[in-house]
Amino acid sequence: MSADRATLAVYDAEAARYADATQGLRDDPDLAAFVAAMPAGARVLDLGCGPGLAAEVMARAGLDVEATDASAEMVRRAAARPGVTAWQADFDAIAGEGVYHGVWANFSLLHAPRAAMPAHLAAIAQALVPGGRLHIALKTGAGERRDALGRLYTYYGEDELAALLSAAGFTVIARRRGRDPGLDGEMADWVAMAALAAPARRG
Repeated sequence: MSADRATLAVYDAEAARYADATQGLRDDPDLAAFVAAMPAGARVLDLGCGPGLAAEVMARAGLDVEATDASAEMVRRAAARPGVTAWQADFDAIAGEGVYHGVWANFSLLHAPRAAMPAHLAAIAQALVPGGRLHIALKTGAGERRDALGRLYTYYGEDELAALLSAAGFTVIARRRGRDPGLDGEMADWVAMAALAAPARRG
């Protein structure tokens, strides 16, 4: 696994507290929009699923949900949720072509090195069906640093993220910004984007 070991150690140790902190996902407008945009029975990937609450919401809505996380404890919790298939994997394991109708990457890819982000987005674009939907949320800012808990973050400017998505073949269709406290208690600015993969070519 290429994931940062110190970051994984925090998530393994703090899984219960993180699960409590993410209860608000049940009422998250981005998650509701993502679910509403999926066709009936759509196959979706929760990439960096954490304790699996978003995956459970998707499954209860009738979606075919796969969930991955590099933290073994997070995967254990996600796999225990009804309707969720979960396994341990890092971002380098994104694979397949035209496999998913949607990929949900909510505050997960911010733990990937900046140099790896273009390849991860390209792999997601390939894994999506033509016109498939990506949700991505990241903390905004610049550079890389560890938080008070020891987790390694890569920060992006909003325009920088939009440019990366465009370079990977996505069309950004919605943006939402916010500011919330993280697990470390520090207030952080963030942006969430919904983007569509390239449509099928007409031949």
